Amino acid sequence: MKENEPFLRGRGAQINPSSRYEKIVRGEQPVDWALHEADWEDTDLRTEYLETHPKTILNRVESPDIPGEWSMNPYQGCEHGCVYCYARNTHPYWGFSAGLDFEQKILIKRNAAQLLENEFQKKSWKSAPVMFAGNTDVYQPAERQFGITRACLEVFWKYRNPVSVITKNSLILRDLDVLKQLASERLVHVAVSVTTLNEELRQFLEPRTATVALRLKTIETLTANGIPTFAMLAPIIPGLNEHEILGMAKAVADRGALGIGYTMVRLNGDIGPIFEDWLRKTMPDRADKVLNKIREAHGGNLHDHRPGVRMRGEGKIAEIIRDQFRLAREKYFAGRKMPEYNLDLHDLHKSPQMRLF
Repeated sequence: MKENEPFLRGRGAQINPSSRYEKIVRGEQPVDWALHEADWEDTDLRTEYLETHPKTILNRVESPDIPGEWSMNPYQGCEHGCVYCYARNTHPYWGFSAGLDFEQKILIKRNAAQLLENEFQKKSWKSAPVMFAGNTDVYQPAERQFGITRACLEVFWKYRNPVSVITKNSLILRDLDVLKQLASERLVHVAVSVTTLNEELRQFLEPRTATVALRLKTIETLTANGIPTFAMLAPIIPGLNEHEILGMAKAVADRGALGIGYTMVRLNGDIGPIFEDWLRKTMPDRADKVLNKIREAHGGNLHDHRPGVRMRGEGKIAEIIRDQFRLAREKYFAGRKMPEYNLDLHDLHKSPQMRLF
């Protein structure tokens, strides 16, 4: 990093590459470093909320690597700023950059709960779990202001439709009451993402997420309240956190998690240059080693588009990681499993008349 270019504290991406969908390519958007040397909350780096007006909210899941039929996202873009996030590649569809724009320009779907209710009222809707979100975090900081996630959870409860939630923010504990209602009828699974036990690494890697301690406490609190909770130890980034697999597995098991999952980091599209730029600025002495290990796990590339392979990687490094997860499950999660969803209640609650009973 140049001496006159300080690290942007509180943000993940340090650059703003142009959207490949723009008719006029902007080129990388320069940051006026003289304005940001002292304060990353300068006006030009604050988050901007942009309201959108979608006509539908449910997305059919078509990826062979992702279980389930449906997903929904009340927000696009994510202030958490995880530098590796695969969802960054969706922001250019809106005309924004996958870099800083992804963290600063958050699209808000205020009518998400009403759109969801409209879907559940259709005669054609058959009870099926909905992945909430799957793209960006439903409990990112915007949720404190807009409350869209909570409103949607209330719709899931109203119509007794199963839902799975994944987050890395302790804000989910605000909604313990409705989550407990859903759990009482086997209508909810929660996954908490844990990427590292190293708080210093977390601050750079995922700058506006909950701390490591808070995430572990979140798993513990959810479990204590009877909410089935899973831990996603993802992504595994060779050279950064693969040595923590057993430690992370034990930590989440000790807090009551019923299982663990993982994905291998893959730096598709704009994420590759964003991640590499971040890595060379934060850990210049380790950058080449980390990048080479990622390439080794993806057939010589930083990216991988192949279904069935892209989420787990291949080669010796990927094999070692798989073996560690196999050992962790045997050692810490024997006899534990997530409960099956209850798919039998939705039809009874679709009709207002039936809800009287």
